[in-house]
Amino acid sequence: MVKGDRAEWKAKYFVKMNRLLEEYPRIFIVGADNVRSKQMQQIRVSLRGIAEILMGKNTMMNKAIRTQLSSNPALEKLLPHIKGNVGLVFSKEDPVLVRDKLLENKVAAPARAGAIAPIDVIVEAQNTGMGPEKTSFFQ
Repeated sequence: MVKGDRAEWKAKYFVKMNRLLEEYPRIFIVGADNVRSKQMQQIRVSLRGIAEILMGKNTMMNKAIRTQLSSNPALEKLLPHIKGNVGLVFSKEDPVLVRDKLLENKVAAPARAGAIAPIDVIVEAQNTGMGPEKTSFFQ
């Protein structure tokens, strides 16, 4: 997607964010770590007509929310939770319905080099079948 001029792109983002904040009474904050683009597309399709997802830079989200604080002071509760790779899901529907739709699309991500595991991984102690001189690569 070509963004064009950066200032123009940011202005459009703030207009969209302000429209969503005014239009939708319910907001979810969702983590998007290890979510691939194909999975994100499937989530957007499943939420079509029920909710809208908005991803973006945390500083831009915070700034847009701060501009809306005068009309909706309850938005201040969102600010401390916008950390890391997160997105906002806006909805007018029942929160349980939206949550269930989001959880339907949740899948375990495959392990990748350098990624931090979201769950504990325990490897039981066992015999490697190698002598002490051949285990230097474990260090």
